[in-house]
Amino acid sequence: MRIALAGLATSHPYTDARTLRNVAELVVWEPDPQRLARFRAEQPDAVVVPDLDALLAAGPDGVVLTVPTSDVPAALGRILDRKLPCFVNKPAAATREQFDRLEQVVSRSPELVLTSSVLRFAPEFVGFDVPRDQVLAVRATVRHDVGLWATGYNPWQDDPTVGGGTLVMMGLHGVELLVALLGPAVRLVGAAGAVRHHHGLRSEDTGVLALRWDNGVLGTVEVLGVSEGESYEVTVHTVAGERRVVLRGGADELGFRSTVDAFLAMVHGAPSPVPWAQTRAVLDVLTSARALA
Repeated sequence: MRIALAGLATSHPYTDARTLRNVAELVVWEPDPQRLARFRAEQPDAVVVPDLDALLAAGPDGVVLTVPTSDVPAALGRILDRKLPCFVNKPAAATREQFDRLEQVVSRSPELVLTSSVLRFAPEFVGFDVPRDQVLAVRATVRHDVGLWATGYNPWQDDPTVGGGTLVMMGLHGVELLVALLGPAVRLVGAAGAVRHHHGLRSEDTGVLALRWDNGVLGTVEVLGVSEGESYEVTVHTVAGERRVVLRGGADELGFRSTVDAFLAMVHGAPSPVPWAQTRAVLDVLTSARALA
């Protein structure tokens, strides 16, 4: 099996590669020489190609796409032209314009596209089940420090018009978990962001999103980009009390390995495990929040 890594724009594909190298030959394209050098040091057996054309010409069985968010629709379109299953590392869209372009591309073959927070596949979350008819309200709290962006690292992620900034990049984790839990019949009813500590950011280091499901359930996503540790918490308020799950730890605990397993099932012929309706709901909430905040 041959898996193509199209871009290394975030830390995620490096983690993906550590799992994929055990089951597949890796082919990689990345225009940034420093990122590519880091990857080659970690994966010396990977085949390096000069551009996306060469990557697709190498005959991959599936593609992991990790490019700046504004570049996703065009690159994904070329991958789907070849009918290849593709895992798009988050976020697949950060603005309404990007979202509209993405929808046009995905509509060709939604069953070939998986784009999700890895937390959806985290073992602790997969086992977290609450009857929807008992839910009163939900809250997701995302703790992931973004101080590195204030130094100028990966500026596209911090740019609200390209990667969406903290509200989108980190808020996605919370929205994804709540949509996975309660379904896609949800809309944004409010959003705000602020810089409280990491001065120099183009976006925010603290944010909040308010959601409402069609059945009346209310939800809140707290985004804390000032944090000593990384963790993700979902609290469900029910008629019988609170239910809570906290996700923290390494790649296995956070769902990276399980996400790769889900992608590999697609390579073997299964449809995307996340229906486009759910992904669409997540991205609609996030791009609406970015426009509002």
